[in-house]
Amino acid sequence: MKPRTRCFALLLFGTLFQACRVDMGPAGPNASRSVVADVMADGPEWGPWSMPINLGPLVNSPLDDNRPAISKDGLSLYITSGRPGGFGGLDIWVSHRATVDDPWGPPQNLGPTVNSSSNDVAPAFSPDGHRMYFHSFRPGGCGLADIYVSRRRDARDDFGWGPPEDLGCVVNTPYINAGPTIFEDETTGITTLYFTVQNNPPGSDQGFDIYASTRTGDEAAFGPPVLVAELSSPFRDTRTTIRRDGLEMILSSGRPGGVGSEDLWVSTRPSTLDPWSTPVNLGAVVNTTAFDGGPALSFDGTTLYFHSNRPGGFGGNDLYVTTRARLREPDVAEKAGVEKRRRGKTHTREETHRKE
Repeated sequence: MKPRTRCFALLLFGTLFQACRVDMGPAGPNASRSVVADVMADGPEWGPWSMPINLGPLVNSPLDDNRPAISKDGLSLYITSGRPGGFGGLDIWVSHRATVDDPWGPPQNLGPTVNSSSNDVAPAFSPDGHRMYFHSFRPGGCGLADIYVSRRRDARDDFGWGPPEDLGCVVNTPYINAGPTIFEDETTGITTLYFTVQNNPPGSDQGFDIYASTRTGDEAAFGPPVLVAELSSPFRDTRTTIRRDGLEMILSSGRPGGVGSEDLWVSTRPSTLDPWSTPVNLGAVVNTTAFDGGPALSFDGTTLYFHSNRPGGFGGNDLYVTTRARLREPDVAEKAGVEKRRRGKTHTREETHRKE
């Protein structure tokens, strides 16, 4: 090899070596900014929320239908409803559809194992679908309303829930404890229970704040709840829903700056170890001058269910749905999971049961 050719080859090799070293980031005062920009560019980005659509008279009733929850596979929609045929003032019901492209069927009551003669409200699922958290005004609790958990062996059996268990007086306060949301952080192994707590005595409607209780592992007890100050305000801050990566929270709040009496707001954070950002209103496409609340985000983050008493509904509160597009492709591992779920969507619920 000629000296000039050899020198060029060595120079090219050195340049490639420096470019490929994972332990060497960009140098200079803008290094950290460049790294953050690269990370942000690789992360998911989302399009705007669409105009909400009423779920129609088959799901909604002439009475109150509110505080929904959507299953991981998108085939079971749980709702809180005061319609006839229940066991208390408000019960938990479930509506089914065979595939994500089919319409929802008529809601069915979960039955007396879960529901009581009191109000049973606001279901939320663990990611594996084996636990359902909700709040109930049934007697025997620590407060006016307590957070309960019910378990099932088959994650697709919507009528296989066991007797609810009170989370106890370490978690529940003497007042109203409501609207649970569960987040399991796969990185840290910590499970966080978010819920709203009435800090003021009964009769005060402006005393609800967002609290968080944590535990490590599936069976450990939740610890004492701690105020999530960045999500709370001097006004009503109630039900929350969290994206499965733990980086986006949508909550119902009556704070100033909204469109109606209570609106849907969104907060984000760079990582699960960072504090939440100041909530931002979702805007007039989603919110109205009426009451909009009780959000429930789908597992893939593209669909948001909520309730509203806006004009044009069928009852006091109706259930609505809005959607958004994911603008960036997920990473390889996440994409594999999405593809697996997509293949499963072609099966009917009955076929899935037969496989199990």
